[in-house]
Amino acid sequence: MDVLKAIQLRRSIRAYDSREVEEDKLVRILESGRLSPSASNRQERRFIVIKDANTRKLLCEAARNQRFVAEAPVVIAACSVESEYVMLCGQPAYPIDTAIAVDHMTLQAVEEGLGSCWIGAFDEKRVKEILNIPDEVRVVALLPLGYPSVIPRPTSRKSLDEIVIWEKWSI
Repeated sequence: MDVLKAIQLRRSIRAYDSREVEEDKLVRILESGRLSPSASNRQERRFIVIKDANTRKLLCEAARNQRFVAEAPVVIAACSVESEYVMLCGQPAYPIDTAIAVDHMTLQAVEEGLGSCWIGAFDEKRVKEILNIPDEVRVVALLPLGYPSVIPRPTSRKSLDEIVIWEKWSI
């Protein structure tokens, strides 16, 4: 599959069947996150893979009871071990670097025939307690993974004319 096709097919999956995710597919998804770029090649991301049903249930509760977090056979907690580094543009690097890694993983999941859903609505303190994550580590996203039981229709997107500005700000 080419990258644009994977982007076009990617959906936020909120319903999973009970099939387990094969280890080789999971490793390729994690590898895609490992290979993602990071500011100054700092590679500060860490990925916690959660398969245990009880832990996934607790994560579901920490994620505002979004039931599909517990339903997915795998949840990846995408973390950053370094949150102080600021890029020259003034932006903190860790949420951007971790987001890029998670996006790579969502696209590899499509290639593997799996679904995922980026979760940013969670209680970080509670997730840290559940997963025994040190205070200084930031949890950026939760990523449920599994075989979709429902694939939603594509959501609308603005046209290029609505979002692209050529050369200088002109709106």
